[in-house]
Amino acid sequence: MLTEKEKDSCEIYCYDEPKVRKVKQALEGENIQGMIKMFKVLADETRMKIAFALCEEDELCVCDVANIIGSSMATASHHLRTLKQLGLAKYRKEGKLVFYSLEDVHVRQLVQLASTHSRELITNGK
Repeated sequence: MLTEKEKDSCEIYCYDEPKVRKVKQALEGENIQGMIKMFKVLADETRMKIAFALCEEDELCVCDVANIIGSSMATASHHLRTLKQLGLAKYRKEGKLVFYSLEDVHVRQLVQLASTHSRELITNGK
C-alpha cells in the first residue's frame, strides 16, 4: 500500500526534456529573489491588511490606516514605509498629511487575487 507521500510523485522516471529546458530557461530570466521579497512582505498580517485597505480605497492617509488596522500611527507608518521600500506602495504629502496608495495595478491585482482565492478555499472547505 502506497503512503500519502508516495502517491504525490511519479512512479516512473520519464520527463519531457523540451518542456524542462524551456521552463529552466524562463526561470533564468526571472527575478525570483524580487518575487520572494514581495511575497514575504505581504505575508505579514498587518501589511496585508494595509494592502487590502489600499485596494478598497485608492488612497489613505497614515492616520486613517492606523485606525483601520487598530494600531498607532508609528506602527502604521512603519508598515507603510516597508511596503514603499519594496515598491508595493507610494506616497504623497499634503501639508501635514501623508497619503499612501498602491504602487500600480499589478499590486492591486495580486492582493485581489489572493483575497478571491482565499474565499474560494473557505467555500471549498480547504
